[in-house]
Amino acid sequence: MSYQSDQHYKNIDFTVERFPIIEYENCTFEQCKFSDLDLRGSSFENCLFKNCDLSNVKVPDVSFRQAKFVSCKILGVHFHAGNPFLLEFIFQDCQMAYSSFYNLKIKKSKFINCKLTESDFTRTDLAEADFQGSDLSGATFDQSILEKSDFRNAYNFTIDPELNRIKGARFDLDGLPGLLGKYAIKIG
Repeated sequence: MSYQSDQHYKNIDFTVERFPIIEYENCTFEQCKFSDLDLRGSSFENCLFKNCDLSNVKVPDVSFRQAKFVSCKILGVHFHAGNPFLLEFIFQDCQMAYSSFYNLKIKKSKFINCKLTESDFTRTDLAEADFQGSDLSGATFDQSILEKSDFRNAYNFTIDPELNRIKGARFDLDGLPGLLGKYAIKIG
């Protein structure tokens, strides 16, 4: 497989220009458009995506190792189809509605100030993950490992403590309704 390192791609519409399916290391993609592309077989190690549109990209067998996404639009991406080996993410200020992380082991991943509406975290190992400031409206947490995860300032989430492992997870008082909602308890 071909290899590219230490490159900066800016203002490229890969839906018009061909996107090479190769290994990328220490590369930056800034204001690039990937929407609806099939990235099958690509590898991104220590890469930064900034202000990119990755909506509906297909990621079967794609490797993301220490991939960072900042202010990106990432709608409907099924990350669970990617290569799970050494998978590591950082998402910051991203629009990520309808994305799926089903059954992935993504410990210590960061989802800071992201909009994760209707995203699927079923059976996902999110131990020590950080969701601070994120909107989790309609996100699914079912049989998920959330131990030592940080949900402070996260909002609109519903997490059933009986169906998920939450020991040591951090929540602020405003998050109590998201943990206790099924009990129909009145708080405050």
